[in-house]
Amino acid sequence: MESTPSGHRPIIAVVGPTASGKSELGIAIAVRFDGEIINCDSVQVYRRLIIGTAKVPPEERRGVPHHLIDIVEPTEHFTAGDYARLAGRTIQRIEARGKLPILVGGTGFYLRALREPLFDSPPTDLALRQRLHRLLERHGPEHLHRLLARVDPASAERIAPRDWSRTMRALEFYFQTGEPISRHLERRPAPPPFAARLRLIALHPPRDRLYQRINERTERMFARGWVDEVRQLLESGVPPTAKALGAHGYRRIVQYVQGEIPLERAIELTKRDVRHYAKRQLTWFRREPHVTWFEGFGDDPQVQARVIEFLERLIRG
Repeated sequence: MESTPSGHRPIIAVVGPTASGKSELGIAIAVRFDGEIINCDSVQVYRRLIIGTAKVPPEERRGVPHHLIDIVEPTEHFTAGDYARLAGRTIQRIEARGKLPILVGGTGFYLRALREPLFDSPPTDLALRQRLHRLLERHGPEHLHRLLARVDPASAERIAPRDWSRTMRALEFYFQTGEPISRHLERRPAPPPFAARLRLIALHPPRDRLYQRINERTERMFARGWVDEVRQLLESGVPPTAKALGAHGYRRIVQYVQGEIPLERAIELTKRDVRHYAKRQLTWFRREPHVTWFEGFGDDPQVQARVIEFLERLIRG
């Protein structure tokens, strides 16, 4: 299939909002171009998180190898830097076999960490993180952002007020080191050689249909026993504050199991959280370089045909 050495071919990343059919499109691309898939979803890396992660079952992968799924325990603190190191090695191994690496997932920060390596940061202070999470729950993301503006104005200027994840990371760095994270951004390592070859295929389905899918998928997950899955995780010793259980859906079920909210409220909040997350994903990928957008869902054969036609030209040069 290839007309150029693998070291000169593009590396494909299938991105877009949750529930947009990225997994199906990634598999279709892998089948067509003799590729292997590298997970780029921050929740699918965890073992024992099954129902709420939408992992493709092995029997539905059409023989395509999948990497970086189920690689850490929910009690482990897995970072974007950890992901970037593992994904970089996986890309090299796949290309050494003459295959096409295909990153699939909607965690934009993972992809950016792969393209723009992070500097070394101190180990996570779980007590500090819990305090910041309590502030977030009590006062909202804008409160954390105002706190960041006082201690690190440069970071606050480049981080959106509602981007609580990046705000929290900057606050953690400041309170652990006494220095603003903005000062350390200049110390980033050089991008890996393959970074310039990353090409993003982004899905942009109609918003109303996407939100309908999100709502319906959420209801199916609860019907399949999502609450029982979370109960089993908690009973096995996974703390409710574990990063793995902070993902949308899981954290609402933890609230329900702990008696903080009723089940109906947990379901509705999960739907809302995931819809908001989908919107943030679209905003994130609009800012990324080397993105080609495709209207529709990735499990639509017509969309798959358009993407494959585009990649035929891109890969063959």
